[in-house]
Amino acid sequence: MKVVLDTNVLIVSIGKNSKYRWLFDSLLEKEFQLLITNDILTEFEEIITQKTDATVANNIIQMLLIRSNVIKIDVSYKWNLIDADKEDNKFVDCAVAGSADYLVTEDKHFNTLKTIDFPFVRVISIAEFKEIIENI
Repeated sequence: MKVVLDTNVLIVSIGKNSKYRWLFDSLLEKEFQLLITNDILTEFEEIITQKTDATVANNIIQMLLIRSNVIKIDVSYKWNLIDADKEDNKFVDCAVAGSADYLVTEDKHFNTLKTIDFPFVRVISIAEFKEIIENI
């Protein structure tokens, strides 16, 4: 199963005591493939650095880069499907280019994708993704 995680989802799953830690652990246990781009990695690093520090951010980025279930995607076309926050389009473009099964987010800006038939991107919440992981 190929998945794109919005930054907000990755961030809340990292902490050892987070109620969403199951998601980060599922990534580590290779229960799904994480699709990323250079732009997504850059955002992950920036936000993790803001929330923690540069060392933690660097360690997480390095871990992602060596995981066999983390797949780097090269985006050749930008769909620009989200107007409310143009920065969110990097996740959509990755999902389309990588044929992701799901884009997991809690960001309401992605709700516009539910009204677009092509390209189809299945947007789900953390709770919905948890149900999918539990049923694997």
